[in-house]
Amino acid sequence: MGKDHAKVLGVMGGMGPLATQLFYKMIIDKTDAKCDQEHVDMIILNHATMPDRTKAIKENRVEELFQLLLKDAKLLEQEGATSIAIPCNTSHVLADRLQENLKVPLIHMVRETAGYISKKFDGKELKIGILATDGTIQMELYQKELEKAGITPVIPSEEMQKLVMKIIYDGVKNGGEIDFTDFLKIQEEIVSQNCQGAILACTELSCFKDVYKLPSYYIDAMGLLAEKSILSCGRKLKKTGV
Repeated sequence: MGKDHAKVLGVMGGMGPLATQLFYKMIIDKTDAKCDQEHVDMIILNHATMPDRTKAIKENRVEELFQLLLKDAKLLEQEGATSIAIPCNTSHVLADRLQENLKVPLIHMVRETAGYISKKFDGKELKIGILATDGTIQMELYQKELEKAGITPVIPSEEMQKLVMKIIYDGVKNGGEIDFTDFLKIQEEIVSQNCQGAILACTELSCFKDVYKLPSYYIDAMGLLAEKSILSCGRKLKKTGV
């Protein structure tokens, strides 16, 4: 694809499709390019029929999920991807295992996000909220990475987590109406816990942020993944925030 030995980003998409569309747009918007040829070469695999990741975790079907993800990753690798991105936070429960079976680097969105936060707030004692699916929360993906970086993770109460899932599944994924007051309730709880910020740790919440123009208090994990993806292909970033 393109020049000989050009770097190509492989995208394991479709989880969900709207998030993949936004991820593609983020790559374009965040690349410092003056012409078509300065943008990132990409192969996007929109595997929309991939089983729901949270459901797979709750039903102990993680091995089935792994095999499907690995098949997609291998396909991208075979087709010339020189790095791979997964714009789905919950799938990162299998990221390290996938990497063990690949010859090209898989960009770890969760780890990159924790590293970004640690660097941004260098030297400060931090409490950071995590807004994510039940699967991501249950597997403690962000909790573990934040704790490794010396950051205190804060997850929503059971009542607020139900509202997070309502926004993700009944709102963004289902294309239904979103009651913004639900989000304001979640925000009130996060702020009351003295969090210095909150991670949008679900790509559907990245879509939510895009529509409602949430402030920089909310750290967009998929936005960071887009930036790391651009850099992995040897392209430059525009000077814009996450």
